[in-house]
Amino acid sequence: MKRPVPRIAAIHDLSGIGRVSLSSIFPIFSTMGIQVCALPTAVLSSHTQYPGVKLLSLDDQMIEFIAHWKALNMDFDAIYSGYLGSIHQIDIVRDFIDDFKRDDQLVVVDPVMADNGELYTTFTDEMVIEMRRLIEKADMITPNLTEAAFLLGEEYSDIISIEKVKQWCLTLAEKGPEIIIITSVPEENGKKAASIAYHARTKRFWKVSVDYLPASYPGTGDAFTSVLTAAIMQGDSLPIALDRAVNFISLGVRATFGHDYDPREGIMLERVLHTLDGPVQSSSYQILD
Repeated sequence: MKRPVPRIAAIHDLSGIGRVSLSSIFPIFSTMGIQVCALPTAVLSSHTQYPGVKLLSLDDQMIEFIAHWKALNMDFDAIYSGYLGSIHQIDIVRDFIDDFKRDDQLVVVDPVMADNGELYTTFTDEMVIEMRRLIEKADMITPNLTEAAFLLGEEYSDIISIEKVKQWCLTLAEKGPEIIIITSVPEENGKKAASIAYHARTKRFWKVSVDYLPASYPGTGDAFTSVLTAAIMQGDSLPIALDRAVNFISLGVRATFGHDYDPREGIMLERVLHTLDGPVQSSSYQILD
């Protein structure tokens, strides 16, 4: 019997302070009519841009939680993983996908590991290699431009042509995922930022661009992939889902930007969540030749 509310397994960390990871995933999916079943990878007092963070890694508990879910015969309409703190956690997620995989399921891997040309301080070259293995099991991946470069072993540059990004999408699709979305692609000398999507089955490329604002908020990648995934689960086409995700983040940044506000808290989701609970608005996606 079909479930009245779709269910997603979200494999992410939980921060007490800051709108990142599970703190933003729960409200976004709930607003869009999706039930979240959380498999926490770690619990943090705050996200890592704050000093003095206290962290409890949950590797052993993840294994126990998964065993319990198996005993309950749990199943999911989608699986979505984000930041993973160790090679062991990447291995756990690979096994989780194998154990809970269904033919009609969407598996999303957001390979959270780098930005602005550099790996995060907790990531190692060995973990990059393991992340390359993890994306082989995904139906959809959502790396930013830096993460795409590391996944491919390419040199990062903030000056890159759309044609080269398209080639990166094609190469990443050869590794297994059917849908590749590369975010944070600079355009017009940094005046705009684009997200490029490729669907391997239809062999189509899509692009959504927005004006760049000189602001940086943690958790926007988590929110982007959450809106994108939920929209696809609702039945939206890839370009519409991409459009909704890009423009939701742009709206959140604009709603937050004018305030005298600590940017480490993330975008003010509470002010824009209601925009997700409504019909599709006019879209701005482009088809790329």
